[in-house]
Amino acid sequence: MKNVLLYYSFSFALGGGDYLPLSLIKALQETSNLTVAVDQACNIERSCKACGISIDISRLNVVQVTPPNYDPRKHTVFLSFYRFRQLKRLARNADVCISTASIMDFGRPSHQFINMLAFGDDAFTAYVRNPANPVRAGLSVRMKRFLSESILRPLLGMRSKRRIICDKREHIYPNSLFVENFMMAFYGPFNSYVFYPPTLLETESATAARDPLKVVYIGRIIPEKRIEYLIDIVEKARELTGLDIKFHAAGRLDQTPSYGRKLGDMAKERDWLRFVGALYGDEKTRFLLSGSYALHAERIEAFGISIVEYLNSGNIAIVPDEGGTPEIVDSPDLAYHTNEEAARILARLLVDAEFRERQRAHCAMRAGFFSREAYLKRQDELLERLLNTP
Repeated sequence: MKNVLLYYSFSFALGGGDYLPLSLIKALQETSNLTVAVDQACNIERSCKACGISIDISRLNVVQVTPPNYDPRKHTVFLSFYRFRQLKRLARNADVCISTASIMDFGRPSHQFINMLAFGDDAFTAYVRNPANPVRAGLSVRMKRFLSESILRPLLGMRSKRRIICDKREHIYPNSLFVENFMMAFYGPFNSYVFYPPTLLETESATAARDPLKVVYIGRIIPEKRIEYLIDIVEKARELTGLDIKFHAAGRLDQTPSYGRKLGDMAKERDWLRFVGALYGDEKTRFLLSGSYALHAERIEAFGISIVEYLNSGNIAIVPDEGGTPEIVDSPDLAYHTNEEAARILARLLVDAEFRERQRAHCAMRAGFFSREAYLKRQDELLERLLNTP
C-alpha cells in the first residue's frame, strides 16, 4: 500500500469545497495508508455529516498542522511557516502528497487540486477581479510582496504559489476549464489536468411535490453570492408574466449578519420570498426537489457544486454568462449577462412550454454527465493515475 498524505483545512464555513477532500478520503482510506493533515481536526466529523459522506473516522490518522486553538481569521505568515514545516515533515514519509485546498507547499512535488480562485497569490487575485485591467498594487503592498516572495520565503525554504504552479514536477488540477484558462493566462503553461469536483447528491430516497412556479437557491448567504440580484430577477419575471412565482433560498442568514438582516427585511416586504435556513441531508434534497427552476448570480465562480445539485434534482438552472457555472449548464439559452436578461429567460421558461421542455431535457443530459456514478468513475480513474505518479 502507498503512504498518502492529504491536506485540507476544514476550518471554514461548510460549503461545496468539502466534498472533494471527503470523497478522496473515503476512497483512499480503502486503498492506501492515509494521513489527513488539517487546520482544525474538530471539524471533520461535522463536515462528513453535512455532506452526507460516511467515513470511518476512528481509522483515520488525522494530524493538525496548526497550533492548538487555531483561528483562521487570525492567520499570519508565521502560521503559514508553522504549517509548512509540519506538512514538510509529514511529506518525508509519504509516497504521494495531495492538497485539496488549492496550492500548498509540501517541500516536494505533489498533486494540487484547485478549489477556489483566491488561493493566496494576491497578484493573481487582483487579476481575477479585473483581468482586462488589473488594479496595480500600491508601493507598500508591492514592497511587502517582494520581501515575502523573494526574500523571506526563500530564506525559510518556502516556495511562492507561482513557483509551485510553474514547476513542471507538480501536478495541478483546475476544477473547470474556466479556471484552467484563467490560470494559464496569468502564469503561462503548467502541468494541468482539469478535474471536476464531486457531484454526489442522491435524490432517489427523497420525494417532494414539485411546484411549477417555484425558484430555488441553496448555498452560502453572503454578499459575493448576490442574493439580492436573484430577488430582483424573480421580481422582474413576476412583472413580465403576471404569475405568482415564488423564490425560496436555503442557507444561514447569520453568516454575514448585516447582509442577512438586509435580506430578511426584503423578505418581510414580499410574501413570495422565503429564507428557509440551512438544510442538510434529506431536508436539503426535498427542498431541491420541490422547485422547478434555480438561479445563480455569482459571476466569478470557479465551478459551482450547487449548480450541479440543481440539475441532478431536476431543476432548470439559470446562470451568469461567465465563470465556471455556464460550463456546467452548457446552454447559451440559460446564461445571462444582466438581471433583465435573466428575468426574460425565466419568464420564457414559464410561458413557452416547448422552450421549457427543450431546456429541461438539456439539463437532464448535463445532470447525467455530472451524476454520482459518472463522478466516481472519473475519480477511480484519476486515483489510479495519481497513486502511480510521484
